[in-house]
Amino acid sequence: MAMAVVSANGGNDASGKPTNLPATASLPSGSATAPSFAPTSAPPPLDPKDFISSAKKDTAPLSPETLFPGTQLTMGDTVYKKGATSDAKNCSTGADGTLPKILTANGCTRLIRASYVKDGIAVTVGVAVFDTAAQAEKAKGQTDGRSMVLSLAGKGVKPFCNAAICRSTRNAYGRYAYFTISGFTNGKNVTKKDTDVFRTGDDLQQFTANQIYRRGQAQASTAANR
Repeated sequence: MAMAVVSANGGNDASGKPTNLPATASLPSGSATAPSFAPTSAPPPLDPKDFISSAKKDTAPLSPETLFPGTQLTMGDTVYKKGATSDAKNCSTGADGTLPKILTANGCTRLIRASYVKDGIAVTVGVAVFDTAAQAEKAKGQTDGRSMVLSLAGKGVKPFCNAAICRSTRNAYGRYAYFTISGFTNGKNVTKKDTDVFRTGDDLQQFTANQIYRRGQAQASTAANR
C-alpha cells in the first residue's frame, strides 16, 4: 500500500460570472411621444454547478473519455501523456487505505480513473461519482491522509506508488469527489523537496475540476437554449 507523504484537502469553486447585458439604445429626439412598456428583466443565467450537483440533472454521457479525452493533456507549458483508464461500478476496487470504506458508506456509484506520465513522474486521478453533492462533500470530509486512490499502470505508464511513499490529494465539486496519487515510476520515495511531483498532482486535480465544471457549463448552456 502506498503511503501519502503529504495530503492536500481543499475546495475548488469554479462558479462562472454572467456577462453584462448590452446597454439599452436611447430613443431619437423629437416631438413624438415615446411608447411606454412594462419594465422587463432578463432571466438569471443558469448555474453550471446546479447541473453537476444532482444525478437527476446531470444526465450528459459520462465515461473516462468524456472526463479525460485524447491521448495527452497540457497544463501551462507541460504536456502529460495519458496512460491507462478504468471505469468501475464497485468504487472500493480502485481505492486504498481508508478510502474504500468511505466511498461505499456514502453511496459512491462509480469510480473513474486515468493515469498520466511525464519524465518519470506518474499520477493517477480518480473521480468518485455520487448521486448528490451532499454525499460527495460528506465523503471528502471523512477522508484523511490514508484515503488514497489506487495507482493505475498500463499504456506507457509503469507501475508506481505500490510500495513507495507518494503524494496524494483529495477534493470535491458538485456530486464528484476526486483524488490524485503521484510519484516516481522508478520506485523512489517522494519527499517534500520533490516539487515536480507536487506540481503534477496539482495540475491533474485542477484539470479534473475544470472538466467537471465544463460538464456543468455545457448542460447549462443546452438547457438555456431550449
